[in-house]
Amino acid sequence: MSNFETLGTHGVPIQAWIRGVVADEKALQQLRNVAQLPIVHHHVAAMPDVHFGIGATVGSVIPTLGAIIPAAVGVDIGCGMMAVRTSLTASDLPDDLKGLRAAIERAVPHGRTQNGGKGDRGAWSNLPARPEDAWKKLRTGYQRIIDKHPRLDRGSTAEHLGTLGGGNHFIEVCLDEAQRVWVMLHSGSRGVGNRIGQHFIDLAKKDMQKHIHNLPDQDLAYFTEGAEHFDDYVFAVDWAQKFARTNRDLMMAAIFEVLVKSKLLPKFTHGEVAVNCHHNYVQKEEHFGASVFVTRKGAVRAGLGDLGIIPGSMGAKSYIVRGKGSAESFHSCSHGAGRLMSRGEANRRFTVEEHIAATAGVECRKDQDVIDETPMAYKDIDAVMAAQSDLVEIVHTLKQVVCVKG
Repeated sequence: MSNFETLGTHGVPIQAWIRGVVADEKALQQLRNVAQLPIVHHHVAAMPDVHFGIGATVGSVIPTLGAIIPAAVGVDIGCGMMAVRTSLTASDLPDDLKGLRAAIERAVPHGRTQNGGKGDRGAWSNLPARPEDAWKKLRTGYQRIIDKHPRLDRGSTAEHLGTLGGGNHFIEVCLDEAQRVWVMLHSGSRGVGNRIGQHFIDLAKKDMQKHIHNLPDQDLAYFTEGAEHFDDYVFAVDWAQKFARTNRDLMMAAIFEVLVKSKLLPKFTHGEVAVNCHHNYVQKEEHFGASVFVTRKGAVRAGLGDLGIIPGSMGAKSYIVRGKGSAESFHSCSHGAGRLMSRGEANRRFTVEEHIAATAGVECRKDQDVIDETPMAYKDIDAVMAAQSDLVEIVHTLKQVVCVKG
């Protein structure tokens, strides 16, 4: 039985998996706006973590014919998750987890200072060997992008490889239902992906100046195949998605290197189960009789047998899932719990004391600067999972014991 409901629209239908979860009117209006676009194929799918975004709703799946909407892909191109199971169990962890958190924080640059300029703690000041080698493989593609779009060549690029960033990005040590230890992380293409995304969003608006008044939202400007910047955008997005995946791989390698060297843990192995998935990206797929560009903005591919990761907040459970291959969701599921409110509202509404109570038992930051990421700012992950029970099956249930935030 399908859990979705069909929302009214002047365009293609919207199939929304939102039973039992909060879906605010602003987000629903964004879905209606997208559904009116002439390039959308068959219908738009909305995941249970759906919430207001720039142009397109976070938690939406948009299939387009011969066109791509840069703002639907967003500016954190290739953002996603990675999780690796280890041979450790809960009894192998030290009673005091502060040392583990500190070791991870030393191994992976995180956060942002100096407005991202020189001395930013979230970037490498001296590039280690592993990120340097990875950059050599990415450099040719980057050069091709900046040769045609030189204004993109600014800010950190290689210096962000193997770094976490801030906001909702995190590194966690988790326990599953059998008390096995996992390492999980969430990050994307960092500064260079942001620059690429914003640059092409602006170009799409300029390219559509003659037609932009017909759009329900100017941020939904799109490139069509054959347009001046279409191929450049496709190449740049693909490159940024590779950068993002490489970034996650490098962080995971650095984390395990420091944990293996640490005297806080017994000898262990890892890699028995590993999952790596994007949730802000676009790729060509076949759906409902057509070859389309599928943009998942805050959604994970959940084709039959695909493994994915659906994290809760920094005080809630997360899930390793296996896709059921739902045609109606375009083989997709949610990418997390989804925000319940804006960062500003969370900062106004909650206190440090409430955040401390909500993250009891988790070794993490418990200060004013992470209130916008407090568990109360997010939807109930269990309600989100129930709403998409026809899209995925739960393989593992994880609960964090250590959480590193930027």
